[in-house]
Amino acid sequence: MFSTGQWIFASLFFVSFIVVMVLAYRKDVKVHQKFYRGSYKVLYAFLLFIFLLFIIKVFLKR
Repeated sequence: MFSTGQWIFASLFFVSFIVVMVLAYRKDVKVHQKFYRGSYKVLYAFLLFIFLLFIIKVFLKR
């Protein structure tokens, strides 16, 4: 399906992407704490909404 070179490229790309994202987050952590305080509430609301849609789907299927 994939050649050895493609697997090597994908793994190197994945590792380098994660490293760059961690470094960028650590650089901007003070900005995130100042401007995005309370954003976890939006995440919780979104996850709750998705969960409720799943529950509605299960109950309406029966």
